[in-house]
Amino acid sequence: MIFLKAFVVGGLICVIGQILIDKTKLTPARILVSYVVVGVILQVFGLYEKLIKFAGAGATVPLSGFGCVLAKGVKKAIEEQGFLGIFTGGLTAGAAGITAAILFGLIASLIFRPKPRS
Repeated sequence: MIFLKAFVVGGLICVIGQILIDKTKLTPARILVSYVVVGVILQVFGLYEKLIKFAGAGATVPLSGFGCVLAKGVKKAIEEQGFLGIFTGGLTAGAAGITAAILFGLIASLIFRPKPRS
């Protein structure tokens, strides 16, 4: 059942993004940043954690999940380091995901060659 929940919630997050692309003049970059910010805001109010418990990877994989990770990291770092944690917490918490994205992007760039536009 968890797979169905993850599929539905992750799919709804993607559908919302596609509707924003199709029906508004927002650029994809602004939509992506908005997803991260919404993830942070929902985590601050304790709502995103409930969504993660319900949907698992359907809530953690999209960019809103990255926002949640950043908010958790900052909160934990502030508790441990004080004011300095504001600057270090998000990067520390998201380091594995950021590193994986860079590494897989590098691998993809080495394997595939872009085709010039006609």
